[in-house]
Amino acid sequence: MRFNITHTTTYHYSQPVGLCQNEARLQPREFWRQQCVSSRFELSPEPSDFKERIDFFGNRVAYFAIQQSHAKLTVTALSDVIIHSGLQQQNPISSITWEEARSILQSPFIQAQSQVRTLAQANWTEDDFELMDARQYLLDSPMVVSSGDLAGYAGASFSPDRPLIDAVADLMRRIYNDFTYDPAFTTIATPLSDVLLHRRGVCQDFAHLAIGCLRSYGLAARYVSGYIESTPMPGVQRLVGADASHAWFAVYIPGTGWCEFDPTNNKMPTDQHITLAWGRDYSDVTPLKGVAYGGGQHTLLVSVDVMRVS
Repeated sequence: MRFNITHTTTYHYSQPVGLCQNEARLQPREFWRQQCVSSRFELSPEPSDFKERIDFFGNRVAYFAIQQSHAKLTVTALSDVIIHSGLQQQNPISSITWEEARSILQSPFIQAQSQVRTLAQANWTEDDFELMDARQYLLDSPMVVSSGDLAGYAGASFSPDRPLIDAVADLMRRIYNDFTYDPAFTTIATPLSDVLLHRRGVCQDFAHLAIGCLRSYGLAARYVSGYIESTPMPGVQRLVGADASHAWFAVYIPGTGWCEFDPTNNKMPTDQHITLAWGRDYSDVTPLKGVAYGGGQHTLLVSVDVMRVS
């Protein structure tokens, strides 16, 4: 599948802004199921400084500064992306239990390498870095802290000797069924304990919830930001710009790699999910953030259009 994506963010200020500095993570990643053909920015006013880099997690980051007075800032990211159809990566040892996966992830690294090679019955060396890298996703992060309450909620999915992939799929299904999608309930600062207590939130909250549950069981999980292609109801005209950013999560399966799950839609991402960035939680992959000097009060408008190319 091929998609053209237009993501426009507009800030209107009540007073002029004299200087702003910003970081944008709005350019799609390259990995095994996704190819970014092109990606560029249209910025108004024109920036005085613009640089691109790759961050610690391998995400594309654009830095820009505007040093002229302005009452409106428009940031538009235009991307052309190919998603390779098909299910996620498959491996004969993806049936390992969650206890085996936890044991590998918690073991000293040399021992963990040996455990995975034994399971794979092969000389498994090229993914040693991925195993080491996955360990950082075992730890608490700014917006996701493991807890007994999260482990308690996840407990129904993690029965003894259950394959990890089955346990996580069940956790995804339960979040989808138990929680109400409610954009009015949470903000970026709403703690996971409130989401769990009231059983309400949005895609960001559900991804954080699943990650917290998995880390509470000693498993590695990361946050994924991006888009999902939306399809209008039959007979309803598709509205340009009416799509939105999306979020889901991935769990690390030793010897197989990262496997993605979307609890908001109760599905494993295949050919309708476009990935922008990943990290420990939302704070690592914020699409657009920065500082502005002046400006007074401001309003924010975001428009996203994900268009499939025939």
